[in-house]
Amino acid sequence: MGDSLLQIKNLHAWYQPDRAVLTDLSIKLREHEAVGLIGLNGAGKTTLLKTLSGIHEGVLADGVWMQGSPVKFRDRDFKKCRYTVFAEDHSFPYFTFREYLSYVFSAYGRKAQDAGPFIQGFHFEEYVDALMKDLSTGNRKKAFLITAFALKPELLLLDEPADGLDFQSTEYLYRQIAGYKEYGTVLFSSHILESITLTSDRVMVLEDGQIGKIFEDGSINAENIREALRYENDI
Repeated sequence: MGDSLLQIKNLHAWYQPDRAVLTDLSIKLREHEAVGLIGLNGAGKTTLLKTLSGIHEGVLADGVWMQGSPVKFRDRDFKKCRYTVFAEDHSFPYFTFREYLSYVFSAYGRKAQDAGPFIQGFHFEEYVDALMKDLSTGNRKKAFLITAFALKPELLLLDEPADGLDFQSTEYLYRQIAGYKEYGTVLFSSHILESITLTSDRVMVLEDGQIGKIFEDGSINAENIREALRYENDI
């Protein structure tokens, strides 16, 4: 794992000014690592990912740096460094997957890449020419995941990426997350324990609006994560 990719100091995020979701949150993502983000329901995982994606308006931070240079979440150059797969996404309903993939590469100013291996890995071959609105929840998730892994942004953000996927696609997803450090950094939230323990170089626990604990290497295990969440049953 390399130098700092993204650093945020004292981030505040809210939906109502008097009810903060994230408070004084500071985070540092390194280059070429897979980071799992966990927390109980309502901890602010999705809010954090939406903030990093530049689509959450109620936000304030003392500073945000990308590779050491100050940025804002909605800066054009920062947008071109990241791609987000949301837990639910109904955008581009009248695009086929092929059209959407072409659009994304054009929007990012990148030459189109062969997405064939990812299409096969997610068993998506028969849906590449279907309209996005006609895809099932799981296949729509696959469409965005295939796009993400084909695009290979420096910062890949995934919100509950395994939700809606079949068993084979879930196993393939885990391999892609674990291997993504070859291309960049991935930050993903999940409530599925194995997705965290099988893929992460670091695990950040979000609690009380801040990163409360961080696990690395040998400390990433089911017992530590359950204890951190103060939750005795399977997550």
